Amino acid sequence: MKATVAICTHNRAEDVREALLSLLRQNFTDAFEVIVVDNRSTDNTKQVVQEVNKMTSIPIIYVYEERLGLSVARNRAIREAKGEYVLFLDDDAMASKEWISGIVSLFETDPRIGCVGGRIEPAWEGAEPTWLLPENRTLYTILDYSNEIVEMKKPAIPFGANVAFRKSVFDSLKPFREDLGRVGSNLLSSEEAELIDRIRSRHTVFYTPHAWVRHKIPRSRVSRKWLLRRIYWQGVSSAVSSERKTGIIVKSVLKIPVFLLLTVIFFFDKHRIFRNISKIIYNNGLISGVLRTYN
Repeated sequence: MKATVAICTHNRAEDVREALLSLLRQNFTDAFEVIVVDNRSTDNTKQVVQEVNKMTSIPIIYVYEERLGLSVARNRAIREAKGEYVLFLDDDAMASKEWISGIVSLFETDPRIGCVGGRIEPAWEGAEPTWLLPENRTLYTILDYSNEIVEMKKPAIPFGANVAFRKSVFDSLKPFREDLGRVGSNLLSSEEAELIDRIRSRHTVFYTPHAWVRHKIPRSRVSRKWLLRRIYWQGVSSAVSSERKTGIIVKSVLKIPVFLLLTVIFFFDKHRIFRNISKIIYNNGLISGVLRTYN
């Protein structure tokens, strides 16, 4: 089988329905399967998967994973996959009709390609917030890296809402680190960056704008409070995945007073204030991330 599409989900039955329906509209002509990894949902996810499965001849396989955690669910999908390529689609994303064909055709151009990512367009519930700074757009899983197919050089990476792997890379590399990635309501991340960094040691990573998805951003996330929480957890994630934890503590402690001073100096500039508060929150996350590794 050429491709496996994997959707990992936790209590998002109706989102899963929309994601699955988008896969029924693909223009891909080779055989592919869909695996839905239900990560301990308590809603009607299983029923939704069964309903959509009856609508198509495409194999849609339901897998229940008891152990909670996004990385755990993704690794389960990799183990279950029969496809040559494993394509991850977020449960709250919808794939364009060229999505599978765009990713697979890029993989087929060069056996050295180990990972492919694509464009991610936001589907805001309501209007995009006017206060969102350009450097924070990626925290909402928005990616528009290039208008052409290009290799993604470090530190650039694809995002998990639209990322694919040549399955054979996992013959010699371990998959996602299960101490990273979201578990329940926490926003721990960096599991994709850590894995892709290891993949780059042996393979190339490419981006294609032609295999795009639309990713939902609910109204509950469109607030400064949520964004600061996301920034804090990004700091935690960076520290947990780093091998230089002592240096992180020293640098973070020294930076916080500087950002506090700059916040006072630029008190009347709202954008600068938010930027400096974000840096303070991120550094607090770094410190917290280092400390949690010693607990």
